[in-house]
Amino acid sequence: MDKISIAGLLLGLVAIIGGQILEGGHVGSLVQPTALLIVLGGTLGAVLLQSPFHVFKRGLKMTKWVWVPPVIEQKRTIDQILNWSQLSRREGLLALENFIPGIKDEFTRKGLQLLVDGADPERIRELLEVDIDTFEDEWRQSAKIWESAGGYSPTIGILGAVMGLIHVMENLSDPTKLGPGIAVAFVATIYGVGLANLIYLPIAGKLKYYISRMVASREMMIDGLVGIALGDNPRIIESRLKGYLR
Repeated sequence: MDKISIAGLLLGLVAIIGGQILEGGHVGSLVQPTALLIVLGGTLGAVLLQSPFHVFKRGLKMTKWVWVPPVIEQKRTIDQILNWSQLSRREGLLALENFIPGIKDEFTRKGLQLLVDGADPERIRELLEVDIDTFEDEWRQSAKIWESAGGYSPTIGILGAVMGLIHVMENLSDPTKLGPGIAVAFVATIYGVGLANLIYLPIAGKLKYYISRMVASREMMIDGLVGIALGDNPRIIESRLKGYLR
């Protein structure tokens, strides 16, 4: 569980609600279902219009990374690569073939298979980098739905504010309807800007961070496999791979 994400969200909400209370306002005045419906529904519609469904679906599934980060075991990967390096120096590259069936990660399995097949080191790098580029593009496109929501939400909030003011202007003759209309107008703007800067954009930023780490882990795997193919000393491979650790 990523405690800092929870702490950040709670701190933001406490600051906003606390500021409202310190200014003498009521928390209930920030609760406007109509404004929330306008902002959430409008933002969702814009995002759905922009993104293919499979991209949108993957972006929603990635949201769990904010609370439960994906497992990226770089140290374990280094140990695995060093084990392969030492074994290949003793028994040859074909000795690594026994490891292939037990590897669950498709990228790693493909790289090790190329290594066992005796592919040229640069050819291994070239083929695997294509996979990395495709992987990074797919996942970044999915993370971008949150970034897009952060861009649309404030505009939809302004739209809700204008709609509220229109409603107010239509009921100038009835003072009892002026207050609720103005409340919806201003609260819609708060929802739009608040959701964008407190929820959507921070989620997009954190997802991009984890994607960059996953890409770096794959680049580390490429360096390790290429080092084995070149016959580098395991200590040299280890020294180079440790440069990826954070």
